[in-house]
Amino acid sequence: MSDAWPALPLEAWSDTYATLHLWTQIVGKIRLTQSPWVNHSWHTTLYVTARGLTTSPIPDRERIFEIDFDFISHEVTIQSSDGRTAAIALEPQSVATFYQRLMRSMTSLDLHVTINRKPNEVAHAIPFDRNETHRAYDPEYANRFWRVLVQADRVFKQFRSRFIGKCSPVHFFWGAPDLAVTRFSGRRAPEHPGGVPNLPDWIAREAYSHEVSSCGLWPGGGPVPHAAFYSYAYPEPAGFAEARVRPSAAFYSTDLREFILPYDTVRNSESPDQTLLEFLQSTYEAAADLGKWDRRSLERPLTR
Repeated sequence: MSDAWPALPLEAWSDTYATLHLWTQIVGKIRLTQSPWVNHSWHTTLYVTARGLTTSPIPDRERIFEIDFDFISHEVTIQSSDGRTAAIALEPQSVATFYQRLMRSMTSLDLHVTINRKPNEVAHAIPFDRNETHRAYDPEYANRFWRVLVQADRVFKQFRSRFIGKCSPVHFFWGAPDLAVTRFSGRRAPEHPGGVPNLPDWIAREAYSHEVSSCGLWPGGGPVPHAAFYSYAYPEPAGFAEARVRPSAAFYSTDLREFILPYDTVRNSESPDQTLLEFLQSTYEAAADLGKWDRRSLERPLTR
């Protein structure tokens, strides 16, 4: 716990990552099902806490409840406003077993929620209640991942404070999954083409209804086989891919159409906070300047 920016090599925890990704989807879909729709799917996300991730309060008739991942005690807790609680252990178990245990615990608290059991944004979407394939859980790496989220969440919130235009919370999207924060120019965007695996096109189009500059943290995969920070613009303005951003280790991925900064570059730098803030600020400036955003009316002076 003493290492604020721990190592997170993807190859060391890829199986745990794949399983945990699907567990967070189950919990996220419970929030999605019970919550009023909020623009850009902001009603579906999870948030970083001092022990893990939380749904925040979810409505259920006259009650509220919340579900928390605890990566210190390694359990999932359900708390209801009527004082009742339940918990299940985070341990090696299949996605199907986790789903069944969580739903039984919900039922024991008189919380009856039915979710779409098909995962989103994954190519091979095995329904949760039939997935016996993904079952790994390494508590050490689950804890490391949460500790990385803690640091990213803290710095992202500092970056977010510089913007007074429309801006998302700093939140964990369980689809990718990634921790993200998104700034908006205020102008409508061209219709998004969709095409995200196992995600209805209308959801992607609603999410990208307006111009954005978005950044986040992703554990990695595919063309980026390591944890990384990213930044992209939609629509991408002309010249964005060639923009000079900081630090020098950042690069533009033609596969993802995003700027990428390896997590290890931040982790091993003399000042991780400053290195990450330079990346976030310089990539945003590239998107905003090339996209001709009204920066004077959207930003708070950095001296405040």
